Amino acid sequence: MAEPSKFWQGAHLLITFPIPEQRDIVKYLTSSIGVRTIWINCMASVDDPATYHNVDIIATLGALQPSRSACPKLKLVHSITAGVDYISNSPIFGDPSIRWTYSSGIHGAPMAEWVFMTYMAFQKEWDFYREAQRNREGGFHFNAMRTRDLVGQRMGIMGYGSIGRQIGRVAQAMGMEVLALTATEKRTKEDRREAGYRLPGMGDPEGEVPVEWFSGLGKEALHVFLAARIDILVISLPLTEQTRGMLGKEEFDVLAKHSPYGGAFISNIARGEVVNQDELIAALKTEGSGVRGAALDVSIPEPLPTDSPFWEAPNCFITPPNSSQNIKYMSRGLQIMVENLRKPLDSEFINEVNTARGY
Repeated sequence: MAEPSKFWQGAHLLITFPIPEQRDIVKYLTSSIGVRTIWINCMASVDDPATYHNVDIIATLGALQPSRSACPKLKLVHSITAGVDYISNSPIFGDPSIRWTYSSGIHGAPMAEWVFMTYMAFQKEWDFYREAQRNREGGFHFNAMRTRDLVGQRMGIMGYGSIGRQIGRVAQAMGMEVLALTATEKRTKEDRREAGYRLPGMGDPEGEVPVEWFSGLGKEALHVFLAARIDILVISLPLTEQTRGMLGKEEFDVLAKHSPYGGAFISNIARGEVVNQDELIAALKTEGSGVRGAALDVSIPEPLPTDSPFWEAPNCFITPPNSSQNIKYMSRGLQIMVENLRKPLDSEFINEVNTARGY
């Protein structure tokens, strides 16, 4: 492990996160890097703007000041999420005098578990069996004869980054065929390698899992991908202007025409805005629409209002946006920042944002 960079010793670190201060994490940051840490329990704003005046580093979900003059010493912002869309609307986002990093690479394991938990509950008709348990019905049910295992099913993954690669790894272990859709073409072995951060033993670092690769986020390229006989469609894309609203009735119609059994199961772990919500609700309620079921870790808005039709939509699993959360989330997310703080400011950082691209 690299020694701490003297550049950062004594720097002021502000952590804003909606949980109480984690003293073990603060102690680790002090001992390993030598930073002075302020932890504020908040989601998106800090009450006292003066808090930012002497801050060198911010680790946050979205609490940033609107002007550079409010944080004149700021040198690094680390997003404690898989992307930067929670901070990208800040007026100072992209300021070239500030380094911007994020926590991609820590989410794959728990999010893959969530994808398979919900899809297998759908495949195995788990709601039926839970109801049978409540009713103390222990006899054989012919429902079992119409369920499907995962062997030979085709999983289309939109966005083959660190999260998509871990999902693909698990899918392959379950006997599935994986199809990957990426924004840019991945023809060579070098193109298909993963350059970003990942937990040891996770993911598909060489890009060897997919049996087919597709590229392009335009409608024509997307429809070619959706026509590839997909059983389950996993949405794992960053939210950008290109991906906003990219799935709707037209895309569901493609799935209806080409997917086995008249449609695919849609699993959205990206952002609610990637899918047209009204058209997804209509598809869930319509036989032969191209959508056999859905699992939604994200929605518009978050949290869903109590009168949202999603709550009653058939074959729809809904959870709060917690698929990535577990007891190790904060320590893993901040460890990426720690690794970067072991380097001088002019070094190449792990998970550095391409501000022109938006992620």
